[in-house]
Amino acid sequence: MSQTTPTPRYRGVFPVVPTIFDERGALDIEGQKRCIDFMIEAGSEGLAILANFSEQFLLADEERERLTPLMIEHIAGRVPVIVTTTHTSPRICAERSRRSQEAGAAMVMVMPPYHGASIRFPEAAIHAFYQTVSDAIGIPIMIQDAPVAGTPLSAPFLARMAREIEHVAYFKIEVPFAAAKLRELIALGGAAIEGPWDGEEAITLMADLEAGATGSMTGGGYPDGIRQVTDAWFAGKREEAAAAYQRWLPLINYENRQCGLLAAKALMKEGGIIACDAPRAPLAPLHPATRAGLVELARRCDAMALRWGK
Repeated sequence: MSQTTPTPRYRGVFPVVPTIFDERGALDIEGQKRCIDFMIEAGSEGLAILANFSEQFLLADEERERLTPLMIEHIAGRVPVIVTTTHTSPRICAERSRRSQEAGAAMVMVMPPYHGASIRFPEAAIHAFYQTVSDAIGIPIMIQDAPVAGTPLSAPFLARMAREIEHVAYFKIEVPFAAAKLRELIALGGAAIEGPWDGEEAITLMADLEAGATGSMTGGGYPDGIRQVTDAWFAGKREEAAAAYQRWLPLINYENRQCGLLAAKALMKEGGIIACDAPRAPLAPLHPATRAGLVELARRCDAMALRWGK
């Protein structure tokens, strides 16, 4: 890892909290609280809310406004909270970010502005977008560099924004060849890159840690497993970290390639943490065979989710 990278304020495993619905598709507030309690007890060093893996794109604005303070209040300072405030409009994103900070967020995560499959913006507009958000708040911004936005964000451009925009300091890199991009970003940005993180359900976690990642934003189903990897790594026990990663990798791969954002809720329902693991339409539920395969792999790892609620 680059010697110029500062000691980060936030490090470790910050999984995404799924949004819990009932069978009618309404918010299940009690289930949401149990989900959060499990995730903290399972070892999450922080939590990310209202992210894509939270089905944020299926939530009404009023539901976002209800969930943000409700979840932060329930977390009650047990761990820091990252709130996703992505919006194409810089004004709306800045206002969402300001309200999240007021509610107690430690950080906001923001994808670059985009809309649909074809509306993209040039670097100058993206720079101005993040500047607007930064000017509205006093907490760090994590730039989410994800394929879903379809917006190329080169390492030199990300490093420049880190140097030039006060609160841009964290980066969740989940594009192909993430480790190479993390290395380049750290080398170019130096001390301005406070938090180079990986994502994408930890499918590239070991390579990204080798490249200098200091945090990981995964799915929420088994933070206890991811901690076995990162705790060993940050303690300087590389072989122990690699062995833990090998144990959990079949489950990580299955989540990434077969289940996506539905994996965490499926495991939580199987373990009695929540009553309903259904997504919101138009997302389809997991096929029963796919769900069974996920649970089988989680049992082999003795994932805490399968026994926490029983």
